Amino acid sequence: MNINQNTAKILAELEDSGYEAYLVGGCVRDAVMGRECHDIDITTNARPEEIIRVFKEYKVVPTGLRHGTVTVFSEKEAFEITTYRIDGEYSDSRRPDSVEFTSELEADLARRDFTMNAIAMDRNGNFRDPFGGAEDIKKGVIRCVGEPQKRFTEDSLRILRAVRFASQLGFEIEKQTSEAVLKLRSRLDLVSKERIRDELDKLLGGSCCAEILLKYREIIAQIIPELRACFDFQQHSRYHCYDVYEHIARAAASAPEDSILLRRAMLFHDIGKPPMFTLDENGTGHFKGHAQVSAEITDKVMTRLRYDNNTIRLTCTLIGLHSDKIQSERQIKRMVSKLGIRNFLLLLELKKADNSAKNKFVLAENAEFERFADIARRFDEENCCLKLSQLAVNGNDLLELGMRGRKIGETLDKLLELVIDNELPNEKAALLDYIRREENA
Repeated sequence: MNINQNTAKILAELEDSGYEAYLVGGCVRDAVMGRECHDIDITTNARPEEIIRVFKEYKVVPTGLRHGTVTVFSEKEAFEITTYRIDGEYSDSRRPDSVEFTSELEADLARRDFTMNAIAMDRNGNFRDPFGGAEDIKKGVIRCVGEPQKRFTEDSLRILRAVRFASQLGFEIEKQTSEAVLKLRSRLDLVSKERIRDELDKLLGGSCCAEILLKYREIIAQIIPELRACFDFQQHSRYHCYDVYEHIARAAASAPEDSILLRRAMLFHDIGKPPMFTLDENGTGHFKGHAQVSAEITDKVMTRLRYDNNTIRLTCTLIGLHSDKIQSERQIKRMVSKLGIRNFLLLLELKKADNSAKNKFVLAENAEFERFADIARRFDEENCCLKLSQLAVNGNDLLELGMRGRKIGETLDKLLELVIDNELPNEKAALLDYIRREENA
């Protein structure tokens, strides 16, 4: 690994002052995997007050002195430097109640979650790997450092982190670690909703998220119990080749990997199917109204997981529309007017991901969605009147005609509908003439 000059300088400052200094954690794991490094963490045998003294010429923030962490800024880059430590008991299943500083690097590495994250590297690229993390990375294995039950009891978010890493890295969770993940899953109830939310999003962004959502569905149901009803729920439909939950998992993975919003929407898009299920006299399953019910459930789940209101609103809007049929340019205009061009295109991507997890013949519809996207872009490029701000008349014009209060807004909305539907031209004279005729009718 090539350590950048700024990082090497920070390590050198500690070493030149007589202390040990190593990169540790995810940045080293990424280096072993030949990936670009992010989130640089440094560990050292220097005590917090000694770290502060070494970097007296730098901007230093004592971000977590109780736990041995000092943040040093160099060239506007922040470096978290933490003293080797041994953790005490974890009464809140998140942070140790106390820490004991140690001079032994191995003792510090022994407290970490997984072997792949318990490798240290000095500025010359030399590794310290007492728990075989590099070999586990080579084999594609996620293994706890020491006893899995102890690691997951200390910080229960590690249960979800194991599953998240498996999704992101494509690694297998080692047998004992996997068994502990499933056995201790109820401990996720002790973890803050915000931490759960962030790990869930990272899991959904993984290249192997479908496999993990399926293999560790009990973990997902622990944090989103509303999904449990979807497990093994047969759809009895010629359009579908999977049960509801497997369809959800594979549809989520079919959404663009760089769009967590869409992958998250796909995780929830059919969550309301089970309660809406009916079977007709031919043995065909139907889920009339499931999109809106799914949106309502999604609102409750995302609120519980502390997503922001704008994200919740957009996700629920897309889910509520995901099964609507699009059959005409007029309908596209209306949808773009309601959603905006960006969100309409997101809806089409959602529909394509949905189809990608159905029987193959359904995929032919995705070409239509591409055509709809081109039509919407054309409307946008031609600056078609799709918003009130684009109307050739405004509220002041209606005031001059003697209109007041709520009627102004209702009239403008009606005019916009008529223009969108090509029943009136977006010309001031024509619009005002229409209003006068309606007033005198």
